[in-house]
Amino acid sequence: MIRAGVVGAAGYAGGELLRLLLAHPQVSAVVAGSASLAGKPVTTAHPNFRKRTDLAFVPYDDVKDVDVLFLSLPNGAHRLDEFRGRAPLIVDLSSDHRLRDATAYETWYGAAHPHPERLADAVYGIPELHRDKIRGAKLVTGAGCNATAAILAILPLVRAGLADGARPIVIECKVGSSEGGRDASDDSHHPERSGVVRSFRPVGHRHTAEIEQELGCRVQLSVTSVELVRGVLATAHVPVKDISDEKVLWRAYRDAYANEPFVRIVKERTGIYRFPEPKLLAGTNFADVGFALDPLGDRVVALCAIDNLVKGAAGNGVQAMNVALGFAEDAGLGFVGLHP
Repeated sequence: MIRAGVVGAAGYAGGELLRLLLAHPQVSAVVAGSASLAGKPVTTAHPNFRKRTDLAFVPYDDVKDVDVLFLSLPNGAHRLDEFRGRAPLIVDLSSDHRLRDATAYETWYGAAHPHPERLADAVYGIPELHRDKIRGAKLVTGAGCNATAAILAILPLVRAGLADGARPIVIECKVGSSEGGRDASDDSHHPERSGVVRSFRPVGHRHTAEIEQELGCRVQLSVTSVELVRGVLATAHVPVKDISDEKVLWRAYRDAYANEPFVRIVKERTGIYRFPEPKLLAGTNFADVGFALDPLGDRVVALCAIDNLVKGAAGNGVQAMNVALGFAEDAGLGFVGLHP
């Protein structure tokens, strides 16, 4: 049994970490750190925990003597030094250590990384990509929610050598409002956000760098805000090399994901849920992937739906913790979602 700490536990992703860790069979205690709510019950920020726990937030200085420490801090905080000695394993959900190339970090985040020498020490924390490297790692990163969905949609095509590398992959991600975090802004104000299909970032989204880094191909990413609280649906238009039969695609996706505990291939002939649908994934760590072959044979539309706060953040972090510490990979992550 282990003790787990969460820094930034009052945020949305922090709350999801608490929800998952409090029910984890290998976690005996959770320390919830918040700079603004120290001393107050966690139900102040997360009312869903009423009658579930009497846990209270503590100052960051008191998040110590733990076996794993989750950092759920804003991108660009760069506070690893402050917490690095407090646990043998750190899972950093921010973007501070996701890119291995310091030049790429400066390009996409608009400032030089203050500790570029550390980027090589961090393992990009999607287990479906880097399970072997995560085992025994000391610093594991989270992954961007849009990047996670896009990568899992496209990965089988790249691994099977089906993608035509001479042309870029065009990706559209439709995202829910919780992707913007807990702090309110003009564009998250309900009258401004409700009912929209708003082109949030048609070009230049930072998750582009993660996708290109992990897949080794050029992508063009656009992100659109839609009327969801949770969820990402990535739709990727992947140029391919003259595929005439979908059996080739089935083989690629089954080869990639047959043994993955949290990736489900969703491609049905009938019904309203024939392809991945974020609604069915709220609260879960599953990633549903699907595909369709253009009749011309030169394009595959690859899809992936996830909950941005779970498989796109906290759940993926707990999954990576399970791998790093040798627990069952699905420990604490069994929730299958709701329908309807």
